[in-house]
Amino acid sequence: MKSYVVGGAVRDELLGQPVADRDWVVVGATPEQMVTAGYRPVGRDFPVFLHPRTQEEYALARTERKSGRGYKGFTVYTAPDVTLEDDLARRDLTINAMAKDEAGRLVDPFGGARDLKDRVLRHVSEAFAEDPVRILRVARFAARFAFGIAPETMTLMRRMVEAGEVEHLVAERVWLELSRGLAEPHPVRMFAALAECGALARLMPEMAPGPETLTALERAAAAAAPLPVRFALLAWRANEPALQALAARLRVPNEERELAIAACRCKDALLAVPHARAAELLELLKRADALRRPERFADLLAVASLADPGLDTRRAARALEAAGAVDAGAIARAAASPQEIAARLDAARLEAVARSLDSGHSSSS
Repeated sequence: MKSYVVGGAVRDELLGQPVADRDWVVVGATPEQMVTAGYRPVGRDFPVFLHPRTQEEYALARTERKSGRGYKGFTVYTAPDVTLEDDLARRDLTINAMAKDEAGRLVDPFGGARDLKDRVLRHVSEAFAEDPVRILRVARFAARFAFGIAPETMTLMRRMVEAGEVEHLVAERVWLELSRGLAEPHPVRMFAALAECGALARLMPEMAPGPETLTALERAAAAAAPLPVRFALLAWRANEPALQALAARLRVPNEERELAIAACRCKDALLAVPHARAAELLELLKRADALRRPERFADLLAVASLADPGLDTRRAARALEAAGAVDAGAIARAAASPQEIAARLDAARLEAVARSLDSGHSSSS
C-alpha cells in the first residue's frame, strides 16, 4: 500500500505556485484496508477516503471505461492491481498526470514536467475524447496559465465537437467551467480556445463575444474585476432576449445574471451619463435600482467604464450620492398619501441631483 500526491498539487508546486489542496492516490489497497487504517469513506462513485488527521482526500487508484454519452458515462474499476501509471493515464492533460511519492520523488510517465516548461497543454491519451468536460477544462487552463494548446489536442477537441459530445454537457457544469475561466487572469484565451475548436458556437450561440468584448475582458482581468462584472461585459453588446436565453439555459446564478441584465437595460443611459440632465440621471438610478442596491450600481458603472474606457461615470456616482441623501422618512411623514409621497420624493431627489451636477461643474471649472 503506497500513497502519492497527484494532479494539481504537483503541477502547481513545479510552477512555484502556492498549493492550497492536495489529493492523494493510494495503490495496492482495498476499501476495507483503508477503513481499518482509520480513513473515513466519502466517495459515492468510487472509493475516496478522508485522512484521519489531515482530512485530505485519498482515492484508490482506478481506471475508467466509457459506457455512455457525456461526462458521467463511465464505468470505474478499482482494485489493488491498478497501478499508479494506470491511474495517471486516465487523466486529461500531461501537466495534471504527474505524482510525487511520500519521499518527494516525481513520477512523470507522460512528460508533464516538459510540457510545463514548454507552456503546452497536451492530452494524455485518446481517452481524452471520452469526456466532453475536458474541452472546457483545457480552455480554462489556457485562461489560467496562458499556455498554448498542442496541435494534436486541438484537433482532438474539434473532433469531439463535431461528434456532438458538447451537446451532452449539463448546464451546471458548463457554467461552472465557464465562470472559472472568466475569473482567471487570461479569460480571453478561454474564448479563443473554445472558438478555435468550434465549441463556443455550440455553448454560447446567443452571444459569443466579439473583438471589442474580448478587449474589455482583458481590461477587466488586468483590473482584477469580480466575476459578475466580467460576465456583464459579455452582455454589454448583446440584446436582452439573447442574454435571458443564455442565462436560463446555463442556469447562471442571480448575482451574475442580474448585473448583466442591468447592463443590457441601462447601456444607452450609461453611455449618455457625461451629458445627461438631472432628470435623465434620476431615471437611470431608478432603472438600475441604484438607491436600493448601490453596490450593484457601482459594479454597473465599472462595467460601463471597462467596456468604454473613455466614459466618465462620475456624474452618475454623484447623482446617486445626492439622491440617496434625501430624507425619505421625513417626506413620508409629511405627505398625506402614497401618491403624494412618491411625487415629493421624486421632486426632492431631482432637485438634489441637479444641485450635485451644479457643484460638480463648479469644482471642475
